[in-house]
Amino acid sequence: MYDVIVVGGGHAGCEAANISAKLGMKTLLLTMNKKNIADMPCNPSIGGVAKGIIVREIDALGGLMGIVADKSHFQIKMLNNSKGPAVRSLRCQADKRVYPKVMLEYLESNPNLEIKEGLVEDLIIENNVVKGVILSDNTKITSKTVILTTGTYLKSSILVGSTKKDEGPHGEGRSNTLSDKLREYGLEIIRLKTGTPPRIAKDSIDFSKLKEELGDDTYYTFSHDIKPVYDINNQQKCYLLYTNENTHQIIRDNLTKSAMYGGYVTGTGPRYCPSIEDKIVRFSDKERHQLFLEPESIYYDEWYLQGFSTSMPTDVQEKLVHSLEGLESAKITKYAYAIEYDAINPLQMYPSLENKIINNLFTAGQINGTSGYEEAAGQGLIAGINAVQKILNNEPLILKRNEAYIGVLIDDLVTKGIKDPYRMLTSRAEFRLILRHDNADLRLRDIAYKYHTISSEQYERLQKKKENIIKLEEEIKNNKLVINENIKQDFINNNYSIPLKNLTYEELLKRPEITFKFLNKYHKFNYPEDVLEQVEILTKYDGYINKAIKESDKLKKIEEKEIPLDIDYTKIKNLASEARQKLSEIRPKTIAQASRISGVNPSDITILSIYLKKEYNND
Repeated sequence: MYDVIVVGGGHAGCEAANISAKLGMKTLLLTMNKKNIADMPCNPSIGGVAKGIIVREIDALGGLMGIVADKSHFQIKMLNNSKGPAVRSLRCQADKRVYPKVMLEYLESNPNLEIKEGLVEDLIIENNVVKGVILSDNTKITSKTVILTTGTYLKSSILVGSTKKDEGPHGEGRSNTLSDKLREYGLEIIRLKTGTPPRIAKDSIDFSKLKEELGDDTYYTFSHDIKPVYDINNQQKCYLLYTNENTHQIIRDNLTKSAMYGGYVTGTGPRYCPSIEDKIVRFSDKERHQLFLEPESIYYDEWYLQGFSTSMPTDVQEKLVHSLEGLESAKITKYAYAIEYDAINPLQMYPSLENKIINNLFTAGQINGTSGYEEAAGQGLIAGINAVQKILNNEPLILKRNEAYIGVLIDDLVTKGIKDPYRMLTSRAEFRLILRHDNADLRLRDIAYKYHTISSEQYERLQKKKENIIKLEEEIKNNKLVINENIKQDFINNNYSIPLKNLTYEELLKRPEITFKFLNKYHKFNYPEDVLEQVEILTKYDGYINKAIKESDKLKKIEEKEIPLDIDYTKIKNLASEARQKLSEIRPKTIAQASRISGVNPSDITILSIYLKKEYNND
C-alpha cells in the first residue's frame, strides 16, 4: 500500500508527488506516458503577470517549478519593471525539451517516489473514503490518499473546425470513464475548453519584418536558493507582431467554420486567454491584436505563435497565418486546435483541496477548473502537503488571501466557483502590494519550515536575510548625507532636485528617483542585492504598505471567526434563501470566507454572526 497516489504527471502532479515524497510518504505517481511528465502542451513559458509570483511562492514553500525553470530557460525578463512592485512578475521562455527532462531528474532522485505508467479509470471507494485506484487493465492499487491531477485528459476531445477526435493533447489516449465514475460518486462534473495556437517552422519566418523582444540585462531567478545559471548575453530572442485588417476579415468570413462559433464546442472557454476568433468578435473595435513568436526549444526549430489560439479548419489557419507580416510564406508544422475536457465543480472542495464528498481524495490543476501551468503547480503543491497532513492527522495548510497568490487562487475556487477556466490576475488579489515577487520567501518560508517542506539551511538563510533587513533599515535611519557642493553637482547631473538640507538615507530613499545604486557612492551599503531591494521597496512604499497591512489585519480578525462545519443554516431565522442555499452548499470555514460568497450579502453576514455568538458563543 502507498501513502499517496498521484494521478497525472503534469505540473500539478509533479509538485504533489514530489512534496509528499519529500515529506517521507511512500508515493506513487501514475502517468499515461512517462515521456510527457511536466509536458508543456501549450505555451513554452513559465511565469507572467501574477503567475510569476505564484512560481516564487511555490519555490518559497519548497516546490520544484522555480528551480526547474531557472535551469531550463533561454530567456528571462521582469514584466512591468517600470511600474510599481505590486505588479512586477518574472516570465521566462522555458525550453520545451529541457524543462521536462530536468523535472524528471528531480522526481527520480526522490527516494520515496515511484513513477509508473498506467491509465486510471476508477477509484476504490469504501464508505465515502477513497482507498486507491483502478487502472484500465483492472489492476487495483491501494493507498491512504489519492490526488487527482488529470489535466485535460478526462474525456478530452480535440476540435479543429467541424472535426472532432476523442483524444488527449498530442493525439494521445484519454481517460474515458473516470469522470463518469466521479459523477456516480456524487461529484458535479462540468465541461471546459482551452486551446493552443499553430507552430511555425523557423526557416519559413521573415524575422526582418518583426520587432525583436530581448531578455533583460539583469540577472534574475525564480528560486530563492540558486544563483543564475544562464549567460545573460546569450539569451534567445522573441519577436513581436500584430494582426491586421486582412486577418480580421478572414476570421469574419469563416467564423461559422470555427469549432467554437460553428456550434461544435460544448465546453466553456477561458475568458482571459481567448481564441483569436473570439478576440475579433468580442473586441471588434480594435484594429489589431498583439502577438509574439517564441522559440519552443533550442534543439528544434518550431516557433509558438503566442496569442493566436484558434479552432478554425486547417485551410483557414493557413490563410490566417499567411496574412501576418513576416509569416507570408510560413510553414505550419502543427495546426492549432481546441480541446474540451471534463472537470469538477471546485465548490465541492475544502480549502485544503480535499473533496467534500469523498474523504482522502484531493484534486489539483485543470480538473479544478483552472488554466495555466503555474496555477496547476501551486495547487499540486498544496494538495500534496495536505494529503500528508491528513495521513498524519495534522491541521491542513490553508494559505490566506493576505499571505499568498496561491491562497487567493484556492479561496476563489472553493468560495466563488468558476464559470470559465480560472486564470490568476493581479486584480484578483486585494492585497497585491503585500503579495509581491520580491518578498515571497519572507511571507511563506516560516510557514514552509513549520510544515517541514524546506531545509534548516534554507530557513537559516531566511533568518539571516531578516537580520540584514533590520540592520540596513537602522543604518539608513541613523546616517545622513551631508550636502556639499560636489553632491549638489551630482544631483544636478542626474536631474534630481537638490536637497535643501542634510538628509538621512531613509529620507532620500523615499524620493521616487533615488536608489541604493545612486547612494552607494556616498555610503557603502554592503548587503546582498535582495536585501537592498527589499529595504528600498519598504522605504519608498512605506505608507501604502502599512495601509495594506492594516486592511490585512482586519481580514485576519474575521478569518479567525470560525463557523462549525455541522451548522444547520435552515435554523437561522431571517437569512435570505439564496444565502442559506449557498452557505449550505459551500460550507465556509470562517466568517471571512462566507462574506466572499456570491449571493451572500452583508446583512446575511450580520445575521450569521449574531447567530454564532448566541448559539456557539463565537465572538
